[in-house]
Amino acid sequence: MPKTSARLLALLSLLQTRRDWSGTVLADRLDISLRTVRRDVDRLRELGYPIAAIKGPDGGYRLRAGTELPPLLFDDEQAVALTVALQIAATTPGNGLAEAAERALATIRQVLPSRLRHRINALQVTAVERPTTRPAIPVGGDTLLAISNAVHAREILRFDYGDSTRRVEPHHVIIWDGRWYLIAWDLDRDDWRTFRADRIALRTPNGPRFTPRDVPGGDVATYVTSTFRGSSDATGRWPCQGTVILDLPAATVALYTRDGLVEEAGPDRCRLTLGSWSWPSLAAAIARYDADIEVIGPAELTAAFTHLAGRFTRIGAKRAGEA
Repeated sequence: MPKTSARLLALLSLLQTRRDWSGTVLADRLDISLRTVRRDVDRLRELGYPIAAIKGPDGGYRLRAGTELPPLLFDDEQAVALTVALQIAATTPGNGLAEAAERALATIRQVLPSRLRHRINALQVTAVERPTTRPAIPVGGDTLLAISNAVHAREILRFDYGDSTRRVEPHHVIIWDGRWYLIAWDLDRDDWRTFRADRIALRTPNGPRFTPRDVPGGDVATYVTSTFRGSSDATGRWPCQGTVILDLPAATVALYTRDGLVEEAGPDRCRLTLGSWSWPSLAAAIARYDADIEVIGPAELTAAFTHLAGRFTRIGAKRAGEA
């Protein structure tokens, strides 16, 4: 049977995961007797947790919302998850929670046991986040901790990635568009690389220590933005950028433009500067505004509209022929 403190922590974790638990199910999950369940529930009540008894053949328990915050108990995985969430909130610009998240992180670190505080202090996550509707790809807490420890200790990482084995100098752990990534210098390819954390299968032990390099662009946010936009100059600029006049009010276009520049060009017209990873994709992005378009430049954007017009015409002709 686990020690009392471990049992209480496990019991509290179960009570927090759903509304009602029968005594029998709790006893089975914790591998203890019903009598021990009742005794442990009483101990949690003494600590300030509002646990209500539920009537029924087996009896049951429910953790109610309390008027005061009782002492909090977290297992290791919960502590890691909470730390990651707070670091993301603390490093995401413009969310209004950065200062409060920093204070919460400091409070949590002060009350953690020394064995866990050492692991948590090495967990450094940089949020280079953008809005996304894509579900997050899960990554094991042990993997994130191991990678972050290597970043903190400046130790070379070895891992399997797809069909290859990589040796890298790890520099940053980031989250972008709902996915976790490792930013690292690939020793065998002699270049910077971005690795999906959920595809990393770590090998042990780690390699020797290394001297950190400067990330292209001067900071990790600029580098990541330029990488995912396909920019080759590490400035974060789109490789293809153009300007058009749209027959729509600037206020309307601004509602649906996140990464572009919208300027008034008249009562019902606006000037839009937008970027993308290719000229056809830029032309398609501009066409979605469903308005008459005047291309200001460059010539590559005009050619992309001509290219798409020919493609769409061929599609329409094919459909008409089939009919």
